[in-house]
Amino acid sequence: MSRAFVKETDDGFERLPDRPISVHQNLVTPEGLERIEATLARLREERARARAANDRTAQANIERDLRYWTSRRSTAQVVRSTKDPAVVHFGCTVTIARDGEHRQDSRMVDFRIVDYRIVGEDEADPSRGTISHVSPLARALIGKQVGDIVRVGYSEAEVLEIKPLR
Repeated sequence: MSRAFVKETDDGFERLPDRPISVHQNLVTPEGLERIEATLARLREERARARAANDRTAQANIERDLRYWTSRRSTAQVVRSTKDPAVVHFGCTVTIARDGEHRQDSRMVDFRIVDYRIVGEDEADPSRGTISHVSPLARALIGKQVGDIVRVGYSEAEVLEIKPLR
């Protein structure tokens, strides 16, 4: 193949496109900031190993991830949860009853109880009980009190308990 068809860059490997970065404020919990910093440290170590092995594919992937996490670190706004359990807020854990049927008096009769902690976008993992502060459920819950009912999509959820950050 002719060298005219080979793309070369100054880095010795092709630069991958950047990972998309959210347009929302980059709010994080103190633990979220620690995870970002740990991720950056791990990626720097991986980059050194990839360079030593001259693994250009790994280098390209790692460089892309480093750009993403460096950007997220530089824009991170640490929010410390208040100790006030009166209203749902960033960082708190909220217990809700959701996906229930309602009686005529508006009380849920068929529901499941779920706990969610409201965290930053990069920290969110609903399967582990954390949801992003920009998710529809979190947006509906923030500012609510025990007993309030919120509607998200086609379901409703009732705030049962608000637990501040420990």
